[in-house]
Amino acid sequence: MLIELETTKPLAQIDRDLRAAAARHGFGVLALHNLGETIRSKGVEFSGECLVYEVCNPWQASRALQASFAVATALPCRIAIYRTDQGYKLATIRPTALMAMFQAAGLDVVAGEVEATLSAIMQETAGA
Repeated sequence: MLIELETTKPLAQIDRDLRAAAARHGFGVLALHNLGETIRSKGVEFSGECLVYEVCNPWQASRALQASFAVATALPCRIAIYRTDQGYKLATIRPTALMAMFQAAGLDVVAGEVEATLSAIMQETAGA
């Protein structure tokens, strides 16, 4: 269900590398959510580091929405980065698993292409 990779890079470098890899693959970063900061800002004690990047390729999003507008409930794609004992983990839900619930013709092809691209973005980000 998930694509998960680990890295020992510092968080600032992960951020730079993810943004650069996404751009190389035609994806843009639409938003960055710092879940740790958001949770703490609400007065809840939370010591974890967790960032969620919303990424999107407009051409692929258009293809997915043409298959079913209900897909909008699962857009944009998300890549989470969170602290582990060894460094950081990058994780995303496999688009093929997520899109299977919509049962729309042709969506499996789009999901497979997006999954391959997200995997490449994450591998390039996590790599040395």
